[in-house]
Amino acid sequence: MESVCVGKPVADFTAEAFHENKIKKVKLSDYKGKWVVVVFYPADFTFICPTELKELADKYEAFQKEGAEILSVSTDTVFVHKAWWDNSPAIKTIKYPMLADPTRNLCKMFGTYIEEEGLSLRGSFVIDPDGVLKAYELHDNSIGRSADELLRKVQAAKFVKEHGGEVCPANWRPGASTLKPGLDLVGKI
Repeated sequence: MESVCVGKPVADFTAEAFHENKIKKVKLSDYKGKWVVVVFYPADFTFICPTELKELADKYEAFQKEGAEILSVSTDTVFVHKAWWDNSPAIKTIKYPMLADPTRNLCKMFGTYIEEEGLSLRGSFVIDPDGVLKAYELHDNSIGRSADELLRKVQAAKFVKEHGGEVCPANWRPGASTLKPGLDLVGKI
């Protein structure tokens, strides 16, 4: 299985998901034409994970306004996702699909798998409407992510895609100034 690479199309995949209190099959290609944010986390019934997934649930409408779907992924089964959803007030707020990766194939494809632990690193991947990976971050499982920063990355990638030739500087937010790369900017920033 080929691993993902920024600037390259992400291979289509299929996974079982717990979504809307049902078990479904989800394919990346189902989201063609949308931005997709794939969020890997180590395991259900843990400590940092529900804080991140709840924050994403709280921001879900903002992601959808940008034309983005969120897919969360862990190595747990859909049945464990259901049990967690039934028992955790934080997880009960989730309206996006929770993908199951008990085979670890998705974790391996995205480069998040920790062989010695059988779990995933915390990884966030932004895929554009054409299926091309635009941004990702991986970090230690002891550090939680920011949904605001992930949303900002989606907004910046979306702006750049819609405004060819313009780029977003550090900490860019919608409505802020962008840059148009060229020789006239060299050494002047």
